[in-house]
Amino acid sequence: MKRMFALLAFALVASSPGLAAAQDADAGAKVFNQCKACHTIEAGGPNRVGPNLHGVVGRKAGSVETYKYSDAMKNAGPWDEATLDAYLADPKSAVPGNKMAFAGVKNEQARKDLIAYLKKNS
Repeated sequence: MKRMFALLAFALVASSPGLAAAQDADAGAKVFNQCKACHTIEAGGPNRVGPNLHGVVGRKAGSVETYKYSDAMKNAGPWDEATLDAYLADPKSAVPGNKMAFAGVKNEQARKDLIAYLKKNS
């Protein structure tokens, strides 16, 4: 009976997309290819159209000293997983008035993977 309950619990967890989907930094590296035209990720990398994103997870938005941010981005909060997820899903809604010309990453798993990749490089 205990074994049957354990198997049922495992099946329920495995079939729940929100619970079963883990972050994959390697897959996130592929998603980051969309970002490379405007951002670099390596430590000490240059800014491009957008700021260097090395260390972005946990840092205050608009805080790379060598990059000229919009006022909206300067006044945004710190980049944690939840704020990154909202911003990457819809940049214009998450930080109204920001100057990033990107529609966002609509696929939830792709965003999770991208955030894992950003965390790995933070």
